[in-house]
Amino acid sequence: MNEKILALLRESSNHVSGEEISRRLGITRSAIWKHIQELRQQGYEILAVPHRGYELAASPDKLLAEEISFDLKTKIIGTHIESYDILASTMDTAMERALQGAPEGTIICAEGQHRGRGRLGRSWLSAKGKGIYCSLILRPHFSPAESPKLTLLSAVAVCRAIRTTTRLDCLIKWPNDLFIGNKKVGGILTEMNAELDRVKFVIIGFGINVNTPLSLLPPKATSLKDESQERISRVGLLREILREFEKEDLELRHGKFSSVLERWRKLSTTLGHRVTIASPKEHIEGEALDIDDDGGLLVRLDSGFVEKVIVGDVVKVR
Repeated sequence: MNEKILALLRESSNHVSGEEISRRLGITRSAIWKHIQELRQQGYEILAVPHRGYELAASPDKLLAEEISFDLKTKIIGTHIESYDILASTMDTAMERALQGAPEGTIICAEGQHRGRGRLGRSWLSAKGKGIYCSLILRPHFSPAESPKLTLLSAVAVCRAIRTTTRLDCLIKWPNDLFIGNKKVGGILTEMNAELDRVKFVIIGFGINVNTPLSLLPPKATSLKDESQERISRVGLLREILREFEKEDLELRHGKFSSVLERWRKLSTTLGHRVTIASPKEHIEGEALDIDDDGGLLVRLDSGFVEKVIVGDVVKVR
């Protein structure tokens, strides 16, 4: 009901009377007041003018379901949104919802996390109210071997959304880190539940340092606010991420993954450079030539042999 009341207030260029809200939504005046109070507690500035009604003066920059869904205009991604103040991890909650049968496109968002995590079991700092911490549930119709495509697709979607929203020169470091210059601003985590020949569901988690103070970030990390020197709307950026994700996902569904790959290559800060790659088993050094359809990084070693790397951390040498 809160979302319906917000929709009425937003569609009006002036005040909306309690009588009109009551008539259109079929609820009592006292129920309207209760919902208005709930919205105010969430951070909405709603004015009540005697004999005229209610007016929405300002909306909070919080990752609330009502805010994210407003004017989103997607058909799959974000059609169901759960928003929380604090979670242990959006990935854990998304995993629970997926196992319970949550529909494809479900988004789990939190203002902060106690145990946010990144790749290879690393922790992810999740300052409350400063960044974007979300996980997306997908149910693709392909084999587990194709799941790396979603990692590449996700990086392209988030990177393009950041560039569109902030005009910053955001780039992708293989496989799924987001950089501005030589500083990390975000990361993407992919987890999968699958059988031998089919994927049951995939969860894409992304964490972005939006308005996070540098004092709270680790060395070699940055935030969009620090790079742009202005405060960034977290809700606006998240909406753009979801729209971009749906565009890229449709390309994949229509058999046009080559187009996604080409965009990844253009946004890459890894390809064409000499790199060292630290993996659990070994260190590899050579020139990063390309990525293949599986998301593997093709590295030409000094011996001339081209090796495909699936897992590891890249450090650009020159």
